[in-house]
Amino acid sequence: MTFQSTLPFHMIDPRLDAMLVGNSAIMVNLKQMITAIGASEAAVLVTGATGTGKDVVARGLHLLSGRKGAFVAVNCGAIPHDLIEAELFGHEKGAFTGAQGQRIGLLEQADRGTLFLDEIGEMPLNVQVKLLRALETRSVQRVGGGAPVKVDFRLVSATHRDLKTDVAAGRFRADLLFRIEVFGLAVPPLSARREDIAAILAMMAQGSTPLMLSEQALTALMAYDWPGNVRELRNFHDRAQVLFGKRLMDAAAVAMALTPHLSMTPAAVPDLDDTNTHDLHALLSERKSLDAKAMLRKVEARLIDAALDLADGCVTEAARMLRLKRTTLIGRMQVLGLEVVRERV
Repeated sequence: MTFQSTLPFHMIDPRLDAMLVGNSAIMVNLKQMITAIGASEAAVLVTGATGTGKDVVARGLHLLSGRKGAFVAVNCGAIPHDLIEAELFGHEKGAFTGAQGQRIGLLEQADRGTLFLDEIGEMPLNVQVKLLRALETRSVQRVGGGAPVKVDFRLVSATHRDLKTDVAAGRFRADLLFRIEVFGLAVPPLSARREDIAAILAMMAQGSTPLMLSEQALTALMAYDWPGNVRELRNFHDRAQVLFGKRLMDAAAVAMALTPHLSMTPAAVPDLDDTNTHDLHALLSERKSLDAKAMLRKVEARLIDAALDLADGCVTEAARMLRLKRTTLIGRMQVLGLEVVRERV
């Protein structure tokens, strides 16, 4: 079930506020939910797209749990299928070729603490069965035998997949899903909380010089879709620190910092006004490579200018022609360095 909290804002744990930055309504609600269930023993399934910060939510739950043991995190998709059982449950000496001694598994290492199973949807079915048994008996059976070992951990899982769809397809066990999702927490994408971007960037700058962003730069950041979510924002921040330091950033600077592969010779981009397919073949043959992103930006700028001309400078009408939201069009104009004239709006 997805839990909805009615806790007032002032009851959010201040330690959680420092971990999960942002005061957008959707983030306040998430922090309220974490505060409400943090101290419980209930298993929690955290869902959300890659890069949204599901691991930070898991650490927040552990922080509020009051448990004295460790926070043990494992990415189920990063461990080879033939090794994941031994990693999670441990093994006895001689259990398999190369097992030269006893090994304590991650479930035992999380005793009295929190076990975070990231990307649990990648776990093989045979290991899912053993995890379910461990959750039901609160004990671990190491690979290779030996007496069961009692364990006491709080389980937090995370996935970017739709596990209900995986259950229907036979890729995930329904009984395990019921066990791991006593509560469900959905972490929003960055595009759903753009108003938090400035605060997140300020947090990322701790210990270094904060980025200097003009109003146009902030508008460009707000207009961008952020498919990589907070992780992509971190990459943007780190590139912008290197490229611009203490200089004031405008929309063009934002566009440059959003691109990992820098082109230091923008003037070398060919003019596409009268370039047909044959000419492009010739260009590629001559140059061996072209800056495709710069060329596409030039095409986009020409298309927007044409739409504005046809719309007599009305941004709303131009956006309708281009099948864009008006705010998205304004953001793209600023990223591309096109002037947004007040009379045009």
